[in-house]
Amino acid sequence: MTTPDHPSPASQPPVPAGKDRIYRSPLGLAGGVLLLLVVLWLGFDALFKGHGRTPWLALAGLILVVPLILAFTLRPAVFANEERLRVRNPFRVITLPWGEVAGLRSGYTNEVLTRSGTKYQLWAIPVSLRARKKAARRQQRAADAARGGRPGGRGGGLGPAGPGFGGFSLRGPDTGPTRAETDKVMDDLRDLLEQHGAAETAQGEAGVRWAYEVMAPAVAGAVLLAILLVTG
Repeated sequence: MTTPDHPSPASQPPVPAGKDRIYRSPLGLAGGVLLLLVVLWLGFDALFKGHGRTPWLALAGLILVVPLILAFTLRPAVFANEERLRVRNPFRVITLPWGEVAGLRSGYTNEVLTRSGTKYQLWAIPVSLRARKKAARRQQRAADAARGGRPGGRGGGLGPAGPGFGGFSLRGPDTGPTRAETDKVMDDLRDLLEQHGAAETAQGEAGVRWAYEVMAPAVAGAVLLAILLVTG
């Protein structure tokens, strides 16, 4: 009798990493699409209806401006799974295994810090100070309501959201988020770092790739536009 061969663990294919979580800015995407439509409308109008040097200037302007709009609005994204963090910024793609990430910092911008001391900005996760202030106000109102309607924990009088009786607001409970959305995203990334930073599969070297597919057309458009302006 023969027994079926069982491949050794070393010969088995590696288990693929989990599906990426993708983080992007909805407002950035919407603004980029609108801006791109306006630029294309004006550019093609000048390209096909202009006279003299106008079509050439419009063409050079489109070659310069369109890649920049794509780079700063539609391109930025952050991809994260159990093994690594990949940051796609306007002109670079940074791949960081979790073992190389020293921390994630939120201030006026959201940033990732590497163990070597290098800092990279997360363009796809912009900070909204207005959203933070709104979330902080909701947190304060929730805390006041838990204490009995106003700071100091005494009921009656004015509630946290307006006049009320016995600490109950006439406006009803505030059910809005008590954390800004981008801060929640940073919390998710910190959780991934904490859970997988020491894993064997999350070790490796950081990699940076420049986005020449974005830079080359923009440089070509700038050169062409400069030549047309100088020779005009």
